[in-house]
Amino acid sequence: MTLLQIHVALSLLGIVAGLAAMIAMSQGKLPGTLTAVFLGSLVLTSATGFPLPPFGLDPPRIVGIVSLVMLALAITALYLFHLAGAWRWIYVVTATIACWLNCFVGVVQTFMKVAFFNALAPTQQEPFLIAQLAVLALFIVLGWLGVKRVKRQG
Repeated sequence: MTLLQIHVALSLLGIVAGLAAMIAMSQGKLPGTLTAVFLGSLVLTSATGFPLPPFGLDPPRIVGIVSLVMLALAITALYLFHLAGAWRWIYVVTATIACWLNCFVGVVQTFMKVAFFNALAPTQQEPFLIAQLAVLALFIVLGWLGVKRVKRQG
């Protein structure tokens, strides 16, 4: 398996586990194993993106850096501070942003590489923008519900 294939597999795992974790958070739940898979797969997705060409500081690497910062905060809030005080909402917000970023890239890649979607928006206009806005709206709702419903760990 090539690094690109590993990167894509981790990204898809992160999207699936992340969406499931976001839905659980919106219901006030933090399933331990699912959350660990979600966070771990997103860290590995970002980390494995850096050695892929083209090289240099470009938009995908900037997204990777932002994602890793969000994930570092989320992991710290969850596993070090156990969601005490402000760390509860910091976890929910940063985990939501990290998951959204991965889904944002997934939408970009889908419209670039899947012929059907590329034909709908070859210049990434209306259908692409509608898809991105729908994904953003979903994460805003899930994140807001998570902030309202997730409780302190332990």
